[in-house]
Amino acid sequence: MTDFLWTRPETDPSATLLLAHGAGAPMDSTFMDKLAAALASNGIASARFEFAYMAGRRTGGSKRPPPKADKLIGEFQTALQSLLSQSEGPILLGGKSMGGRVAAMLAGGGSLPGRVKGVCCFGYPFHPTGKPDADWRLSPLEDAKRPVLVLQGDRDPFGNKAEIDEITLPGSVSLTYLEDGNHDFGPRGKSPATLDGNITAAAEAVAAFTSGL
Repeated sequence: MTDFLWTRPETDPSATLLLAHGAGAPMDSTFMDKLAAALASNGIASARFEFAYMAGRRTGGSKRPPPKADKLIGEFQTALQSLLSQSEGPILLGGKSMGGRVAAMLAGGGSLPGRVKGVCCFGYPFHPTGKPDADWRLSPLEDAKRPVLVLQGDRDPFGNKAEIDEITLPGSVSLTYLEDGNHDFGPRGKSPATLDGNITAAAEAVAAFTSGL
């Protein structure tokens, strides 16, 4: 059984989001804590988990880089199977950056349970940071067998609004931009936007996305 970090709303949730971390920060990073709390305020339960390489750091393991994203699909699948036995109702797959990419990859598989209704990617890594001319990582979004919501800072170095506006995404993929947000949704100091405001906006978008599934 996967050991989840749960954050639940006070009432019955409209869905449970199986939430994976990004490449460099754990499941209880400040961003993940704020996101889980905002989701709960909007009626979405979240079950956070860690990939083995990240969990190993908690027990004194080396800070080795993560495996390639496709090598993590099996671990996400294992977490999903565990969640199915620990929860009821609709399930969303999702994650921060790399975690969202792996979630979308899993959603492209051929044996996705019917309870999985959609995918939420928080800061999707469309391309290597600051390299829009490199190969774009569109296949997970194009191949996903469930609707996908991408929550993206509009100046994210892994794919900003101006760059994304130049590409074609499938009709099953929707985008919500966070005002002046970077990869962690944080705006610049001169911006009228705030980090907490952007995370709240992301959570509200997830709730609206869920209600439409």
